[in-house]
Amino acid sequence: MNDTVVTLVGNVATGVEFRESATGGVARFRFAVTGRRWDRRRSVWADGPTSFYTVWAWRALGANLAASVSVGEPLVVHGRLRVREDERDGQRRTSVEIDAVAAGHDLTRGTSAFRRPTRAAPVLTERHENATDRQGEAEGPGLRPEERPPEPAARARERSPEPDRSAGQGPAGGWAVDAARAPGAVAEPVGVLA
Repeated sequence: MNDTVVTLVGNVATGVEFRESATGGVARFRFAVTGRRWDRRRSVWADGPTSFYTVWAWRALGANLAASVSVGEPLVVHGRLRVREDERDGQRRTSVEIDAVAAGHDLTRGTSAFRRPTRAAPVLTERHENATDRQGEAEGPGLRPEERPPEPAARARERSPEPDRSAGQGPAGGWAVDAARAPGAVAEPVGVLA
């Protein structure tokens, strides 16, 4: 399917309406985009006609827009363009909508402070709690050394008082590269940098 993807710069024209739904929530607001053009006769920038769009934002984007955006604020909206035609009261109407993929404040016209939303910790079910308890028992100190699961190499290296010079680790810790890795492998941090 071919979509028309657009990026619009304009102002929020109405408050953001957010509603929870079975698919995770949806936000809706009107967005005003006014074109600017250079008026040669008066040597000034002049406003052109204003176009209004209905912006739809789903799930996390919708919730974040509802928490972050107010009427009149400048935004940049990126998404898929949809044009709908329907008939109401004997009149044919055309509506232009944007299914937003990304949106944010227009920083050419002001500043903004980004904050990550706080997420609630997942609730453990009885099945997960029992699995966690069993995992702790398997690694517990009551098992004989031969019954314990093998220790990962990185954890064994952290416990080693002697630095592993064959892996490229210096006396004060640093970046170690395993010689068995293919060329161009990414080094792993080990120990503390001095």
